[in-house]
Amino acid sequence: MIAPRRYLPSVSALLAFEACARLGSATQAATELSLTQSAISRQIKALEGQLGVQLMARQGRRLMLTQAGTEYVHEIREVLGRLAQASVNATTDAQSGTLTLAILPAFGMHWLAPRLADFAAAHREVTVNLSTRLQPFALGPSPFDAAIHFGHEDWPGVHYLPLMPEVVVPVCSPDLVGAPFDTPASLLAHPLLHLETRPRAWARWFDAVGHPCAPPHGMMFDQFATMAQAALHGLGIALLPTFVAEPYLRDRQLVLASTKTNESIGSYYLVWPNDRPAPPPLSAFAEWLQGQTSSD
Repeated sequence: MIAPRRYLPSVSALLAFEACARLGSATQAATELSLTQSAISRQIKALEGQLGVQLMARQGRRLMLTQAGTEYVHEIREVLGRLAQASVNATTDAQSGTLTLAILPAFGMHWLAPRLADFAAAHREVTVNLSTRLQPFALGPSPFDAAIHFGHEDWPGVHYLPLMPEVVVPVCSPDLVGAPFDTPASLLAHPLLHLETRPRAWARWFDAVGHPCAPPHGMMFDQFATMAQAALHGLGIALLPTFVAEPYLRDRQLVLASTKTNESIGSYYLVWPNDRPAPPPLSAFAEWLQGQTSSD
């Protein structure tokens, strides 16, 4: 049931308030919205009168949010974003449209990108837009329809499609190691490269291969791609997901430091908001992804 009308401000008043809160100036908000400064001021006063609370106060030449205004603008930005997206969806053909996806850099570059031509050929009606994100984030207020997430099924407010576990393997430059070591302990004589988001990756690998130890600290990286480049230039041994390592191994840019692998701390998932139906482009993409991971 929709709330009583007295609690539903006009969209123009909400847009005026949001712009003024963001820009700190009625003049700048008026320029952005193609209105006059007095019109912006009237909209905000009408909104405050309807709600019965002060949302903004003047400090010098700037308009500052009150505590109530700070909380209110956070809520209405999400609502305005959802309203805009609903309008876009309503004007888009039901079986076509755009899928905006947040991806992890290494997964997107090494696993997803080489396969996307297959999806594009099968679904010419769908345009896929990709943007990289290193950390999980709230999908609700974001511009994304879905995201590739790494970890466990502990992200609230989403549906999950399991894709694959992350399997890792030690690799290094051919100049550092000519052939895989016979024993895991031999790797400890060389620098070990570490990833910020997997600080215990080497400890777990040594545990899994039967050589529990506290691996030495080494160079730290924020992405697999830069860590792979460091290994390629002889800076140490990198623990890479198999889908990242495979192209380098195939071209002999990197070699195995050990043939032993183990599963990492989590798996890859496609996730999307559970508070609304999946749009047709997302449903088509999820079905295609499931087929790709099954064949792998």
